[in-house]
Amino acid sequence: MPNLKTSVGRLRLLGTLEGISFILLMGIAMPLKYMFEMPLAVKYTGWLHGLLFIAFCMAILTTLLAGKISFGRAALAFVASLLPFGPFILDRKLHEDEVREEAAA
Repeated sequence: MPNLKTSVGRLRLLGTLEGISFILLMGIAMPLKYMFEMPLAVKYTGWLHGLLFIAFCMAILTTLLAGKISFGRAALAFVASLLPFGPFILDRKLHEDEVREEAAA
């Protein structure tokens, strides 16, 4: 469980939420739209995913500017946000950064 008192912990939580919203959008909302003619599923899930994506990108930027992650890790986080399951794979790497941030505090 991410430590929400750390900036990397908050980044990890947003990454998980963004990853879940992406999977819901692609795996549930899109099939509902095209197979069952329910476009509202994509409308609302898409809005939620978009907001979480923006929040995740802002969290990457603020965590980078605070010096809690490297530029390479920030770039990796952004690329991971564009891929299905990417944020979940990235979470392992971010956990290492979170442990370092907790130790430094």
